[in-house]
Amino acid sequence: MVRVVRASVLRTGGSCRAHRAKVRRVHRLRVVTVSIALCAAVLAGVVRAETIDRVLAVVAGQLITLTDVRAAIDLRLQRTDDAADPVRVVLTKLIDRELILAEVDRYAPPEPTAEAVDREVSRVRARFESQEALDAALARSGIDEKHLRETLRQDLRMRAYLDQRFSSAADRREAVMDDWLAGLRRRAEIVDLYLSAP
Repeated sequence: MVRVVRASVLRTGGSCRAHRAKVRRVHRLRVVTVSIALCAAVLAGVVRAETIDRVLAVVAGQLITLTDVRAAIDLRLQRTDDAADPVRVVLTKLIDRELILAEVDRYAPPEPTAEAVDREVSRVRARFESQEALDAALARSGIDEKHLRETLRQDLRMRAYLDQRFSSAADRREAVMDDWLAGLRRRAEIVDLYLSAP
């Protein structure tokens, strides 16, 4: 009787070990399956990922995106001069704008009045045949009127600063400003990532 019990215990113990080994194999198989499923989901997400915007340049830590360039073109804030590559032309202007704004922030010219900003907004509105056309351009650019007002406020600050700094240059103003901007470009950290028309 004792021998039979021992034999059955040994058999049970043996089958427990086999059962545990089987459970471990099943568990490993499940972990591998779940891992493969997760990897497939991540890869599928990467494959389906949509480019929302594209960074075209970094100027002293400030990003300039394709959306920024398109907004400047759509809202007619920067001229393209009928260039073959309008993105390149406007991007260069926006890089210079960031460099100038950094100087403006250092010297802090007087803030423009709310009325002056209103006048600039009215000028932008006048470039469009209707308010709906302006709203459509703002929507395409992904910005609202508050952002537009802030951009125009910065433009007025820049203009005031440049008028003050280069008031004595008179007829040589463009050449003097070009030299000054070239100096800013040399000293600044500029990463220009734009290679070709998107």
